[in-house]
Amino acid sequence: MAGVGNTLRSDDGFGVVVARRLEAMDLPDGVRVMETGISGMTLVQELMEGYDALIVMDTVDRGRPPGTIMLIEPDIPDAHLMSHDQRHQLIADTHLATPSRVMMMAKAMGALPDQVLLVGCQPVDAEALGMDLSPEVAAAVDVAITEVGAQLERLCAPVGSGE
Repeated sequence: MAGVGNTLRSDDGFGVVVARRLEAMDLPDGVRVMETGISGMTLVQELMEGYDALIVMDTVDRGRPPGTIMLIEPDIPDAHLMSHDQRHQLIADTHLATPSRVMMMAKAMGALPDQVLLVGCQPVDAEALGMDLSPEVAAAVDVAITEVGAQLERLCAPVGSGE
C-alpha cells in the first residue's frame, strides 16, 4: 500500500495521512505500507521487489462532494504503445508525482502487480497551502481506512475460501 500526496498542500496530503494511520495498525503478514509523498520513483523502486497487489491512497478530483471516498480500478496505459515523444514525457519527470504516471512507469518496467486499486478522496481543495486536511477530508480518513481494510480482507483471503 502506498499513501501519496503533498502534505504541504492541505487535502493533497490525504494519502500520506491514511498511510501513517495504517502503519500504526496490526495488518496481515506480507502487507507493507509506505508513504511516498510526491516521490513516485520511491514507489516504482519498491514495486521492483515484487508484490501481488497494490492499493494506492490519494486525493482524486472527480467532481464529487468533498470527502467522498471512491474505490477505483485504474486503467493504466501501456507505455509500449505510446509514441517515442509520449514515452519521453512520461520519464522526463523523475519525481513521477502523480500516481497514474508512477503506475505507467511500473507497468512499463514489468513491476506493476496485476491487482491495482486506488482508494481516492474527493478534496475540497488539493492546491491550498497548509498542513491540515479540510474537515470533510479529515472525516473521510476513517472511511478510507475501513475501505482499505475491506480490500485487504479480500486480497489476503486464502485461495478457495469462497472469495
